[in-house]
Amino acid sequence: MVNEKIVELLNAEVQQKSIEETLSLVASKYAGKIVFTTSFGYEDQVITDIIFRKNIPIDVVTLDTGRVFEETYKVFNKTLEKYGKPIRAYFPEAEDVERLLNEKGPISFYASIENRKECCFIRKVKPLQIVLDGKECWVTGLRASQSSGRGSLQYFEWDDGHNLVKYNPLLDWSLEDVKDYIKKQNVPYNALHDKGFVSIGCEPCTRAIQPGEDFRAGRWWWENNSGKECGLHTHDK
Repeated sequence: MVNEKIVELLNAEVQQKSIEETLSLVASKYAGKIVFTTSFGYEDQVITDIIFRKNIPIDVVTLDTGRVFEETYKVFNKTLEKYGKPIRAYFPEAEDVERLLNEKGPISFYASIENRKECCFIRKVKPLQIVLDGKECWVTGLRASQSSGRGSLQYFEWDDGHNLVKYNPLLDWSLEDVKDYIKKQNVPYNALHDKGFVSIGCEPCTRAIQPGEDFRAGRWWWENNSGKECGLHTHDK
């Protein structure tokens, strides 16, 4: 009940505030214990731009899985050059990756949902646990319209799995809202977005989507009804 009350009060407190004002508010409330994780997609670049341009004291970090696109590294570098601010990269444990490849080979994730989730856990979920250790607030680039499973999100939520407050500043933004912001503010973005990629993750697990396809259709495209999540934004402990 205490945790539910915390997010209820936060959601009420920021109703009339802008994203800039709310990010500044939570940066003050959770000073030194707040983090934003970016994968350098459209949404994350919007939030990074706000944090860096407004000098909001929130650490910006990324999870480097070792399987990301070359284009992702390029926008990573362009972002560093534009803002002159640090973005810390976290990597999976080398022993975990070595064991996975030695036991199952380099593309075991195509064989089953269980194998895919194992790879996601090693390369993303486990490093995220390190990122969030000791943190009290996690800022994300989630939007409600990205998938049916995200339609019930609130701006502030309690994340049971990580035992902290999660803030989704772009919750009610449409994809067009995001793209308009990127254009108006001249924010660096991933060139794959111009090729039909809307949600960009690891290279073997991401493809462009076709007109009319679901936003998440390009992620783990060989799976059906798997939930289309890697485990970063689920509430399982």
